[in-house]
Amino acid sequence: MNPYFLNVLITGASSGLGAALARECAGPGVTLHLSGRDIERLGVVADECRARGAGVRPVVIDVCDAPTMAEWIAGCGRLDLVICNAGVGAGTGDAWESADDARRVFDTNITGVLNTALPAIEVMATQEPARDGFRGHVAVVASLAAFIAGPSAPAYAASKAAVQRWAEARDGTERKRGIRMHSICPGFVRTPMTAKNPFPMPLLMDADEAARRTMAGLQVGKLRIVYPRRIYWLARAVGALPPGLLNRLLGAAPPKPKA
Repeated sequence: MNPYFLNVLITGASSGLGAALARECAGPGVTLHLSGRDIERLGVVADECRARGAGVRPVVIDVCDAPTMAEWIAGCGRLDLVICNAGVGAGTGDAWESADDARRVFDTNITGVLNTALPAIEVMATQEPARDGFRGHVAVVASLAAFIAGPSAPAYAASKAAVQRWAEARDGTERKRGIRMHSICPGFVRTPMTAKNPFPMPLLMDADEAARRTMAGLQVGKLRIVYPRRIYWLARAVGALPPGLLNRLLGAAPPKPKA
């Protein structure tokens, strides 16, 4: 646990990577503000973090509700690290991505990130710098899918590309007022979302290992945190193919199932 991150807010903390990040951040002297939509699962994660010595303030909230998110974040007090983790996925199955799925993915994965990050940035701008010299850190959970326009999950890939680029670009200006932005781009992580995938997932890792790699990257101030690196470089290479060829190649693989 980074000693600078004593006040941490994580969205989507009731399962998967969000829950693992909460556990990884938990420790004596740490206050965790955790949100999720499943009160029972969120309660389990909160209890696990309390057992590690952290103070935990869980809330059931929808990241798509901008006014409620802004009110919650403004009331948390000092925030050293905010992790915009809440996200959803949707696939085409054997047909195509529905309009409802596309809107739901964009609303959660893009608007939900903005509903978290923007109020957090405003809170951090008023804070005194921590021992690392920064007023706060905002980390956006994207994906290695950000680097490939996958035809079986178009909205998901596009939404992750949008938030990854936004966080990295905004870091260039937020540094001027003492705030760091980070993009987190994992490969395949064992979560309820990936459990439905019918295709091979190379170098699939446990959520706890992904959380450790994420926090290690944040501790040293990396702007873009990627893992596994072999899959990252493969994604960059495949994503650089001509789009027509990319669609033909990826179209031959089993499609991501519908949500």
